[in-house]
Amino acid sequence: MRRRAAADQSGDKSPHSKFMAESWEKDEYSISTDRSRLDVALIHNYLSNTSYWATGRSLEVVQRSIECSLPFGIYKGSEQVGFGRVVTDYATFAWIADVFVLPEHRGRGLSKWLMEVILAHPQLQGFRRWVLSTKDAQGLYERYGFIKLHRPERWMERPDPNMKESPDYWR
Repeated sequence: MRRRAAADQSGDKSPHSKFMAESWEKDEYSISTDRSRLDVALIHNYLSNTSYWATGRSLEVVQRSIECSLPFGIYKGSEQVGFGRVVTDYATFAWIADVFVLPEHRGRGLSKWLMEVILAHPQLQGFRRWVLSTKDAQGLYERYGFIKLHRPERWMERPDPNMKESPDYWR
């Protein structure tokens, strides 16, 4: 696996833009944090129409979520085949969200590689807590040290009663 840093050419003005875009290569695939490479239409389509957690998510919300996160695109050549993003303050906390690999590219270790890249990213180190939510990939994330909430009685959430999405866990 080869890692490469490059200046972000996207003109991004988000809080995350102070970090250079980086990329990693492995076999015929690459992972990149370069926002200009993201296929936002593909990401929106997968999240809104295929995922169980973001059904009905609008394009505007997908765009804003990417803008306010550190995105990781997975590519085969120039074609995007997967995605994940990290919501973070770059100091104490990180939440891994919206991870997917398109079905025709699964079974090649791409989700494992994505997790390795995310967890080793130089700007994502020294946090006291990483979190994520999954319905069916606990085994994947356990390989990287994720455990059930240590003190779930201390965690709370507030669903928006006007939410336009219909994720399966609010039903």
